[in-house]
Amino acid sequence: MRRRFAPNSANWHGRIMKRIGLLGGSFNPAHGGHRAISLFAMDALKLDEVWWLVSPGNPLKPKSGMAPLPARLAHAQKVARRNPIRPTAIEAQLRTRYTVDTLKSLQSRYPRHRFIWLMGADNLAQFGQWKDWRGIARIMPIAVIARPGYDGLARGSSAMSWLRRFVRPARQSAAWTDWRPPALVLLRFRPDPRSATLLRQADPLWHREYEQKRVRDPLTRRLIV
Repeated sequence: MRRRFAPNSANWHGRIMKRIGLLGGSFNPAHGGHRAISLFAMDALKLDEVWWLVSPGNPLKPKSGMAPLPARLAHAQKVARRNPIRPTAIEAQLRTRYTVDTLKSLQSRYPRHRFIWLMGADNLAQFGQWKDWRGIARIMPIAVIARPGYDGLARGSSAMSWLRRFVRPARQSAAWTDWRPPALVLLRFRPDPRSATLLRQADPLWHREYEQKRVRDPLTRRLIV
C-alpha cells in the first residue's frame, strides 16, 4: 500500500520551501531497510521528501565489491518507487567527495529548501572519522536513527562526547526547522536486520540486470554513466 503524507511545505518569501531529509551512503545495494528508516524519518520529522545520496565512492569503504554507480542508482529507484523518496547521484555532478562539501553545495544549489542530515547509529559510531565532522554538524541539524547493536557504540563515540550538549528531545523532532545547528535528535526505530552486506553475500552479482540500462537521475535529470 502506498503511504500518504500530508504536505509540509511552507511559503518562504513567496516560494515553496520543502523539508528534506538527506540519507547518504553507497546503497550497494539499496534495500527495504533503507526505505523503512526513510519513511519512519518522514513521519517523525514531518518531511516532504527524503533524498538518497547514492555516493560515487565512499572514502571510508573499499572499492572492491562496489557495483557501478548507474546500477546502484537504478536499483535504488526500484526500491524507492511509489514513495516520496528520491535517489540521486548528484554528488557525481557536484564533484564532491566528502559529506561536508556535498551539504554546503546542496544548500547553495537549493536555497529554498530546508535540509536535515539522516544517519544510522552505526554511522554516528564512526562519525569522528569523517572529514570536518564538526563542520557537518554546524551546517544543518542531524537526526540519528537507532540501529541494532550500534546504540552503545554511538553513545560512547568520540563525536558523541562533543555532540551530546546539542541533543534535542525526540518529542520536539517535528520542529527541527526552528533549531539552530549544531542540533542532534536521536530517534528510536524498531530493529531492522536487513543490510547491504548480507544482500551482497547472498548475490554478489546482483547488479547484472542493470548493465545495459540507461539511468537518468531523478533529481538532476542527467544520464548517469
